[in-house]
Amino acid sequence: MAEENGTVDTVVEVPEVKEEQVEEEYAYLDRGGFSSEKFKIELRGLPKFYGIAELKKLMNQKLGLKTSKIKRPRNGSQWLYACFQNDEDRKSAVEALNGYSWKGKTLIAEEAKPAPDPLVRKRKQDDEVGQNKKKKEEDNRSQVQKLKDATTPYWNIDYEEQLKLKEKEIKQILMKFDNERWKIDKNRRNDIEANRKIHDGLSFELRPIQKSPVTMGYRNKCEFTVGYDEETKLPTVGFRLGSYVTGTVAVGPIQEMIHISENTKKAVLLFQDFVRKSKMAPFSPADYTGYWRFLTVRDSTSTGDVMLIVVMHPQNLTEEEIEQVKRDLIDHFNSEQAVACGIKSLYFELVVKKRVGEDGAKPVHLSGSTHIIDTILGKQFRISPEAFFQVNTAGAEVLYQSAIELSQVQKDSKVLDICCGTGTIGLCFAPHCGRVLGLEMITEAVKDARANAELNSIQNCDFFAGKAEDILTSVLARADGDDIIAIVDPPRAGLHMRAVTQLRNTRKVTRLVYISCSPSSAVKNFVDLSRPSSKTLRGAPFVPVRAVPVDMFPQTKHVELAILFEREESPAPVEESKSEDAVQEDASSQETSETADVDRQGNDNNVA
Repeated sequence: MAEENGTVDTVVEVPEVKEEQVEEEYAYLDRGGFSSEKFKIELRGLPKFYGIAELKKLMNQKLGLKTSKIKRPRNGSQWLYACFQNDEDRKSAVEALNGYSWKGKTLIAEEAKPAPDPLVRKRKQDDEVGQNKKKKEEDNRSQVQKLKDATTPYWNIDYEEQLKLKEKEIKQILMKFDNERWKIDKNRRNDIEANRKIHDGLSFELRPIQKSPVTMGYRNKCEFTVGYDEETKLPTVGFRLGSYVTGTVAVGPIQEMIHISENTKKAVLLFQDFVRKSKMAPFSPADYTGYWRFLTVRDSTSTGDVMLIVVMHPQNLTEEEIEQVKRDLIDHFNSEQAVACGIKSLYFELVVKKRVGEDGAKPVHLSGSTHIIDTILGKQFRISPEAFFQVNTAGAEVLYQSAIELSQVQKDSKVLDICCGTGTIGLCFAPHCGRVLGLEMITEAVKDARANAELNSIQNCDFFAGKAEDILTSVLARADGDDIIAIVDPPRAGLHMRAVTQLRNTRKVTRLVYISCSPSSAVKNFVDLSRPSSKTLRGAPFVPVRAVPVDMFPQTKHVELAILFEREESPAPVEESKSEDAVQEDASSQETSETADVDRQGNDNNVA
């Protein structure tokens, strides 16, 4: 593909590649299973501001195309790949999109060649230039060290030093946010600069980082991959040593990982024993063969109970054979050894590639309890297989207590819990306020939230299912009084711009506490909450008052941030550096692709 500007300045001499090598690199296209690389187009000439969701709406609804996936190299890229299910759909897309005018731009669409198999390509490169030998000479780390470096990069750093590194990172992120505020708010530059002299370079208070009460074995949820150990060559349940795109499919054992609990490690070994005795091989992403794919372990820190979700690819197994697999799993995990590991709940899930319009498979309950129970700030919470629950229970207590203190909540306050999940934050706020209204897009999570309210005999909480940007206005209509506080704990990508706009335009929300597990990704939300009033953002801006980092992920680079915003008393319209159209375009660019993970924490225990 040519450069984006259509020119190529230099020509690189490419070594001759034999025809049989090329064929091998593309052999995956003829194997079983669907690959999005088979039928894709390259779409160029896209406008500067656009969102994946609105592009899919144009393609699938307005033009009647059948897009299965969008592959964009980065946000705001003016070219991307669109994938389809067959050649007929791809040709229809090229005809409809090539020359089509959208947002003042004329699109260019043409068929795109599939990418070569990265695993095969890397192995060939290694063989040709002797990279394997060179890497072994340069990298003398053991497999355990590689795993630790990948999953817990701070494992060999003193904990106090870890906290200093995280404080420094958070301050740099907040400085970036503060600088953006200064750029877009000319009328308040003097105030910002005056406050910076008070708060060590920031225009608001940054409190010291809050330590995690537990720094070892703290994770209550981990997802493990089933594959082959490079050293033992045996089926292993553990973490990937690298990503497929880098040519790595090996899996390493996790017994020496310091952020995983002992109960989880025992459960992993028990499932690994089952896999090794099974006649079915682990799933191979290289050729789509094999069966066993993942194991998710959820571990209650208050009761010691463990939930397992076993995930497999059915390949060509019959219904009868799948039922036999289920029976074998039930027998294996009803053993005395499983009981000793604390395993109280077992689920099973079949995973295959989804087709357009298909919903993903849900975990099926096999045996034991349907939920496990954990405790935060004296409240009990039931945890289902797909429910969001902070991965560090002890750290969650520190985080939620910090949010309660930041919010300055009063007995007559109304709390709006946006992206409430299973209701953990809202229910912890309930004793301190008059009423809690929770919003969550995942229906099952809302059911859990209501059950958790009942479990704790809490009467002043109501939970509603739907996207925040769709139901926020109607839920806010239920909130009365003068002191309404919004608590926002969104997924990693942040709030949709429409939700931010509605919060800005709802003047009765006086304070907002934003909790983020990825502060760098949330900066745009911070800026838009603070942006001067305009035709789109009619309500007065929210001004940052103080921020508290909380170390929810010891031994890693990740850190949680809670930041308090207070509503200004009255709007102060000023000339913005960004046009109104650009703000509206940003709203659509907040939409994430269908590959975005709903889990707020992501799998920071796995290799990306």
